[in-house]
Amino acid sequence: MSRDEADHGKKKEKPIAVYGAMAGNAIIAVAKGVAAFFTGSSAMFSECVHSLVDTANEGLLLLGLHRAKRRPDAHHPFGYGKELYFWSLIVAIVLFGIGGGISFFEGVTHVTGHVSESSASPAWNYAVIGIALVSEGTSWTIALRELLPAFKAQGVLSALRGTKDPTVVTVLLEDSAALLGLLFAFLGVLLSQLTGSPIFDGVASMLIGLTLASVSAFLAFESRSLLIGETADPAVVAGIREIAAEDSDVAIVGRPLTMHFGPSEVLLNLDVRFRPELSSERIMSVIDRLEQAIRGRYPEIRRIFIEAESLRRDGSKPPAGTPARG
Repeated sequence: MSRDEADHGKKKEKPIAVYGAMAGNAIIAVAKGVAAFFTGSSAMFSECVHSLVDTANEGLLLLGLHRAKRRPDAHHPFGYGKELYFWSLIVAIVLFGIGGGISFFEGVTHVTGHVSESSASPAWNYAVIGIALVSEGTSWTIALRELLPAFKAQGVLSALRGTKDPTVVTVLLEDSAALLGLLFAFLGVLLSQLTGSPIFDGVASMLIGLTLASVSAFLAFESRSLLIGETADPAVVAGIREIAAEDSDVAIVGRPLTMHFGPSEVLLNLDVRFRPELSSERIMSVIDRLEQAIRGRYPEIRRIFIEAESLRRDGSKPPAGTPARG
């Protein structure tokens, strides 16, 4: 078995945050739906749609995680890691878009007076909002815990934009939007109860829809960047170049070219020129040494292709056909 196949077969951590969020959202969706049915609250209906969308989101993320683990084949020699990014894009565009659109439209119907008022007690809404706050808050805490080290080191926005794993980020943003949506729902229900007007309930629903649409736009932009071939972290790229430059047999190091095929699967292409007196056998030995050093420091780099060239004594390149290693 090759090194790449062995790495591909390593057991990956279970997406605990995704499973936890999926279970919590499914339960809360039912509770919100019951409350919306008995009270006729637009905000609670939007929150029910929100939780249903989030549940489906987690299901698609788990599908993406499963399909991304498939082994490379003749049609996909670099594997299927980017499937995760594809399904993350589907989550952002389709489900968040649908959820946001339905919520906003539901709010508009209440604001324009096309929905009759309900005489049911709003206590249903308050009870469900309280339960949902506990559930969503727990899920949010689990996701935040996984990203907290990156937040402390890079800052929140930089960490969110720099991460190559869309699963935990999606869950965190979903739960953040859910908590904000619950705040809107609470205010909408409360103000509608105090004033007797359903307009506030409708406005809350519209705000929930806008929140979902905003999160959707951010996730779509980040998924697009990863799908079209995002480079590794700048610190990793600089470290690769440092490793090659420090080798005594290396004369010139070109710019390392990297691309993510998954959160922990990186392709590296490195142009290296060696000292002119090195033999072909010695060059092969140096290439092995560089590969081991790079993989030792950055295990996420699964495939390394080194363009090996030797310099003439006058500094020019040798003729084509110089050994290259992949």
